[in-house]
Amino acid sequence: MSGDGATDTLSFNPDALRDRYREERDKRVRTDGNSQYVRIAARFADFLHDPYVETPIDRAPLTDEVEVVVIGGGFGGLLAGVALREAGVKDIRMMESAADFGGTWYWNRYPGAACDIESYVYLPLLEETGYIPVERYARAPEIYEHSRRIARQWNLYDNALFQTAVKELRWDAAAQRWIIHTNRGDAIRARFVIMSNGPLNAPKLPGIPGIETFKGHAFHTSRWDYAYTGGNVLGNLDKLGDKRVGIIGTGATAVQCVPHLGAGAKHLYVFQRTPSAVNVRGDKPTDPEWAKSQAPGWQQRRMENFNVLVSGGYQAEDLVNDGWTEAFRELVHIAQREDAKGLSPEKLAELAELADFATMERIRGRVDKVVRDHAVAEALKPWYRQFCKRPCFHDDYLETFNRPNVTLVDTQGHGVERVTENAIIANGQTYEIDCLVYATGFEVGTSYAQRCGYEIYGKDGLSISQDWAKGVRSLHGLMVHDFPNLFILGGAQGGFTANYPHNLKEQAGQSAYIIDQAYARQARVVEPTVEAEEAWIATIIDKARIAEGFLKACTPGYYNNEGRPEEANRQNTTYGGGSVEYFQVLQAWREAGDLPGLALS
Repeated sequence: MSGDGATDTLSFNPDALRDRYREERDKRVRTDGNSQYVRIAARFADFLHDPYVETPIDRAPLTDEVEVVVIGGGFGGLLAGVALREAGVKDIRMMESAADFGGTWYWNRYPGAACDIESYVYLPLLEETGYIPVERYARAPEIYEHSRRIARQWNLYDNALFQTAVKELRWDAAAQRWIIHTNRGDAIRARFVIMSNGPLNAPKLPGIPGIETFKGHAFHTSRWDYAYTGGNVLGNLDKLGDKRVGIIGTGATAVQCVPHLGAGAKHLYVFQRTPSAVNVRGDKPTDPEWAKSQAPGWQQRRMENFNVLVSGGYQAEDLVNDGWTEAFRELVHIAQREDAKGLSPEKLAELAELADFATMERIRGRVDKVVRDHAVAEALKPWYRQFCKRPCFHDDYLETFNRPNVTLVDTQGHGVERVTENAIIANGQTYEIDCLVYATGFEVGTSYAQRCGYEIYGKDGLSISQDWAKGVRSLHGLMVHDFPNLFILGGAQGGFTANYPHNLKEQAGQSAYIIDQAYARQARVVEPTVEAEEAWIATIIDKARIAEGFLKACTPGYYNNEGRPEEANRQNTTYGGGSVEYFQVLQAWREAGDLPGLALS
């Protein structure tokens, strides 16, 4: 690449970085892929206990009927409920296994939990609720309360069922209704069902030999045990002063809770397989004058601006101007040294890679500036493209490794070897601990029914697992042939954006529009045609090729099927054209006016 104007003045060698990335990736690719994780069930069921329930609900089973049931009380379910209310639907029942609304922000109350997307674009319906977040990056209690604010404003608590887990969803063809069976013995009938179970709602454990033998205290970060650690979501873990704590996992959750564990524990061992890319967070209180200056429609404009930039598009101005959009700013800087007009897609991709290299070089350089021990600093450096794994933003995580009571146990990509009754074995060494925290994330890549926790039976008793045995089938990732009057939010074959609530808002609006049209056209049943479903599957497969090269070069993680994207079913992915294009597809479909691809009866 010598002589290339874009590389002559770079402070790094692109070829050397590509080689290093490949070398680090190859260390971490495993033959067992997603099967390296253990589902939390049976002998591990206690890990799913809800530690936040204040008053257990005791009620009789229900066998009533409602027009629309929305399964899931997180942002997706809330946005669906709001969209239905705005469409004039009054008979709505929200169903949630937790004790309140909040979804991710009900369960994830670990110390330090906060959004890592700017709160002004992440928290939905800010203008509609008249709420402005206290800080640029809202903390978990504020987000949880905002979820409840939305539910109160749109009367979604009315007729809602909490502490109620769906166990089966079955279509009754004669009645043209869904029968929803729950762990409470309910058999509720609904004309329409919107499922917003969340893509990351089923916690998982690492399949490390011996985890079932550990006799110390253990819990998953999504069920934080403050009775054991003391403190609260803001920190001050005052019961850990005499405890040796181990944490497995160094992703986005660990980056937020490790500083609090390090401050509270007698000794903290952080077991790392792959380091996260940790950029500057730079949180600050919201400027009230800035908030007052925003013109109507400001949040939607800001959301769209951010989404275009993190999707690789161009905007004249970067409204959010944070670590997520940094690579875009670097791309503009590099492109200015080129003849930016008429660049081929291949050349643009090359420049984007160079911009990514530059961003990651700065992130690695920050590690050297913060972490005093050279060997520890080297182990904390991420060697992969920025969006191979979820980027992290924190101002205290790296500094934590300067504490004398914090030990980074870097496993060089191999992971922990074994767990014993009182210790973790890694790199051939034994680390005795009193408490083991699993920051190991949630199920991705398992079957949809398994992640939901229940099976869905459509026409003629066909299960969703049977229908999707050879790959996901849908129209726009939302509706499935032979599963009428059913909508699935946030799943495969839909859009994907770093600002996930934005995608949920678009899909919730699409679902409410279809339900409203079914009422307007006096249709009792609506579902995609086989032809429309096949056409969308072909589109998904074709678009999936766009990202395959990038994902194959990435370090293993849930974005790329644990380093084996070529083994994943191409039709089980999100829309490869990006979320901006996906939202345009939905809008064009609505504007067509004749519900193309749907059969109404």
